[in-house]
Amino acid sequence: MPTLEDMVDSIADATGFAGVVSVDRGGESEFAKAYGLAHRGHEIANTVGTRFAIASGTKGLTALVVVSLIEEGVLDLSTTARSVLGEDLPLIDDGVTVEHLLAHRSGIGDYFDEDAGHEITDYVLPVPVHELATTEQYLAVLGGHASKFAPGASFSYNNGGYVVLALIAERVGGQPFHDLVRHRVCEPAGMRDTDFLRSDELPERTALGYLPIEGVSRTNVFHLPVLGSGDGGIYSTVRDFTSFWHALYGGKIVSSSWVSEMLRPRSDVPSESRRYGLGFWLPESPGSQDTVLLEGYDAGVSFRSVHRPRTRLTHTVISNSTPGAWPITNLLEKELAQR
Repeated sequence: MPTLEDMVDSIADATGFAGVVSVDRGGESEFAKAYGLAHRGHEIANTVGTRFAIASGTKGLTALVVVSLIEEGVLDLSTTARSVLGEDLPLIDDGVTVEHLLAHRSGIGDYFDEDAGHEITDYVLPVPVHELATTEQYLAVLGGHASKFAPGASFSYNNGGYVVLALIAERVGGQPFHDLVRHRVCEPAGMRDTDFLRSDELPERTALGYLPIEGVSRTNVFHLPVLGSGDGGIYSTVRDFTSFWHALYGGKIVSSSWVSEMLRPRSDVPSESRRYGLGFWLPESPGSQDTVLLEGYDAGVSFRSVHRPRTRLTHTVISNSTPGAWPITNLLEKELAQR
């Protein structure tokens, strides 16, 4: 009977997967293996310690920054975006609250609308990517988008909403958003290799992201903001996400009562066969709290980290190219579901 490693190896070989696969139970590694290249031009291999962009996996960290500010009393779930934004972004409905934004129920127009039908290789940003390096600079792309529906009326996954949350956090928290994530999430969670990095000056031990173009090794440097914000762009490792889940459930980032509140489902999302809380995806079955996950997908980025608190089992797949990542994550979820 093939082992888990045999099965992962088979998919990786068949798809050309590049990245890292990790399975951990209670802080003890059961399986961790790297595949493919971090830099194709210099033939630098990925390692278990390589840092990768995690795209929308960042949203869970943004949500935790916001909740930490709520715990301090400088924000509330009922705080309106307008009360912090002032005259900025006038098309955002006056009734949109922090909770609406966290739950993707704000109804605001999205600067990076995933329902628009773009291909992953399309160049979709309306400004040069180097002009998106600070959260305030995102005002140039967040504005001008009409609301889709009234606040709270429905669920619609919204990248722009999480950049608005970053703006709110930065303005009430008194620090640049990137520093807030570092100090309020990464440091208490022991995520030593997790940070926002400029795509045009990546340090050692960091993977370039590659587009899925047959026979071409083209990076994603012109596809995404040069420095991410609340909706994506942080870099991390599989080991840091093992640390993250244990810190989250250990109450080291925000209190356990607030973790429970964040993991309380706010929406059913049939198209994803899941539900959504505040910053985190949840299982589809009502009443089940046995799985929580973060995931991200973008040009040259694939990421999913799944944690089962009852068994303290975590598996993470993180990749700098799209082929193979989802077949491997689906395999892990099937094989580990009964453990």
